[in-house]
Amino acid sequence: MRCLTAFGERIAARDPDRQTAEIHIRAALINRFNALGIADVVRVA
Repeated sequence: MRCLTAFGERIAARDPDRQTAEIHIRAALINRFNALGIADVVRVA
C-alpha cells in the first residue's frame, strides 16, 4: 500500500465501492508504469 499513496495522499472516495475502484485504478497505473520501464530484450545474431 505504500507505493499506492505515491499518487495521492489519501483515498478521496468515501463509498467503499468507489474506494475499491480508486485502488484498482492506482494499481493499474503502477502496473503500466512498470511495464513501460521494462526493457525489451532482442537477440541479435
